[in-house]
Amino acid sequence: MTDVVMTGTGLFTPEHAIDNDALVAAFNAWVDAENTRHAAAIEAGEREPLAYSSSEFIVKASGIHSRFVMDAAGILDPERMRPHLPRRSNDEPSIQCEMGLKAAHQALAAAGVQATDIDMIIVACSNLERPYPAIAVELQAQLGAAGFAFDMNVACSSATFAIDLAANAIRAGNVRRALIVNPEICSAHLNFRDRDSHFIFGDACTAIVLEDAALATAASRFEILGTRLVTRFSNAIRNNAGFLNRVTDSDPLATDKLFVQEGRRVFKEVCPMVAALISDHLASLGLSGQDLARMWLHQANHHMNDLIARRVLGRDPAPGEAPIILDRYANTSSAGSIIAFHLHREDLASGATGVVCSFGAGYSAGCIVVRRV
Repeated sequence: MTDVVMTGTGLFTPEHAIDNDALVAAFNAWVDAENTRHAAAIEAGEREPLAYSSSEFIVKASGIHSRFVMDAAGILDPERMRPHLPRRSNDEPSIQCEMGLKAAHQALAAAGVQATDIDMIIVACSNLERPYPAIAVELQAQLGAAGFAFDMNVACSSATFAIDLAANAIRAGNVRRALIVNPEICSAHLNFRDRDSHFIFGDACTAIVLEDAALATAASRFEILGTRLVTRFSNAIRNNAGFLNRVTDSDPLATDKLFVQEGRRVFKEVCPMVAALISDHLASLGLSGQDLARMWLHQANHHMNDLIARRVLGRDPAPGEAPIILDRYANTSSAGSIIAFHLHREDLASGATGVVCSFGAGYSAGCIVVRRV
């Protein structure tokens, strides 16, 4: 069977950053305005006053201190509280294509390959800015890549599901090299007026090159030992935005057209599912948590990652074993585990084994076991 290696990664980080204090100040200014506007109803007991957020609450709940975003001014405007991204014409590169180009060029350079060497491109992310033509095909044209391209969405697990697809295509001999790109503009689907979630997401884009090991020349290579995917239906994380909104006459600006989750339920249900997925996958490869040098986990919540790592390792993770990047990036959906892999892998020795794992809405979870060559 053909061996598959991950040979290059790239990361695009937006230039705008918002720390918790700035985000909280905007939220609390909106709360003051809303409570003033509804003062009579609040006084009459007909309406509960909105509560403030705080930086301390955010850190305690999630471990997040700041986030990068495509636009900060619109988010921090209490009268808008959403990003403002100028509309582009059909003849201009789309926003996600532009993000993808920046991350893809880094990944290709790290792998030591040209765009013309790529046979397959997958743009995999939680939200795509249009149904068609595919962002991946647009990116393919901008890069000058060969082969074919397509978009896919498995929410926060999009990157690991795409790795599975690409690795299997290479193993089957259908392609030699694949490029996976994850352009996440999570700030666009976040309700910045919801105290329980207004702090969760940030924006970023990652890219990964996968190759037939016999063709790879990059000095840094990680062999994919195995991939495993799982899905389980749940409404605990949901977004009802879609093309049928127009014909069902639903309000396109209603809060259910944005990210909605039941946080405590997600924590309770997802953590054991993911820990079991990783442990069972390792066992099928003749490995256990004790064989892992690193766990690059989905970056949604510090507490979730700690619990999953403890269950897999059988102990508290040592510093660096399960690196956290969400403190400064927040939750970047499918890009999160790849950012962790991008930033925290070069110190591993040859033969070191690790797990890239993402999980989220669906529920969905993907596990990729790798070994440094």
